[in-house]
Amino acid sequence: MTADKKVPTTPPTAPLASSSSAEVDAFLRKIAQAPAIHKPGECGRLIFAMDATASREPSWDRACHIQGEMFKETTALGGLEIQLVYYRGFGECKASPWVANSNDLLKRMTAVMCLAGHTQIGKVLKHALKEAKKRKVGALVFVGDSIEEDIDRLGHLAGELGLLGLPCFMFHEGPDPLARMAFQQMARLSGGAYCPFDANSAQQLRDLLSAVAVYAAGGRKALADYGDRKGGVVRQLTHQVK
Repeated sequence: MTADKKVPTTPPTAPLASSSSAEVDAFLRKIAQAPAIHKPGECGRLIFAMDATASREPSWDRACHIQGEMFKETTALGGLEIQLVYYRGFGECKASPWVANSNDLLKRMTAVMCLAGHTQIGKVLKHALKEAKKRKVGALVFVGDSIEEDIDRLGHLAGELGLLGLPCFMFHEGPDPLARMAFQQMARLSGGAYCPFDANSAQQLRDLLSAVAVYAAGGRKALADYGDRKGGVVRQLTHQVK
């Protein structure tokens, strides 16, 4: 496959329901198996990447509210720095400075308007590689609903992130089967995890995003403690984390 070959989009098949129990189990198990992510005393770092093309507009406000929970659950763990990365429109892909509180990130997110355009996941992965080579990044969270890029190329970049110990946690909104397959491959090659969601699983998405944030800030022990406190899908982590 040549580097500029695009993967054609295909009509979606039957809609996916909210994440199944098996999919949530697999996602949590992947978090539990991920390696230690930063030295004691260091602040955890997480890249929060989002598709801001037109199809994502109905979900953007929900994501703005959810991100606050990610900071809330990590304050007692030494804190968490998050960098917002998003793409939209004609070739626009931007990254914010690293921020350490919810208000700063929320202001940046609410200033973004979704614009029609093609996916630019490759730019996101390349940016993550650049950041990880400067200083350790504990996790990359990506939220999107489609893909219009060369999957082999994206898989190669995801594999490079895996070699640097930067797992990609891919959150897939909607029923697109091509995106599902591609996101699963990127998660596997980077050592991360894949989990689908829809408009009916906002609470589940909030809990799972917070779980990744807690892991990035405090490692496996913090994740196990969070699972005991939070219950629900996150409690399933308790017996999996060593």
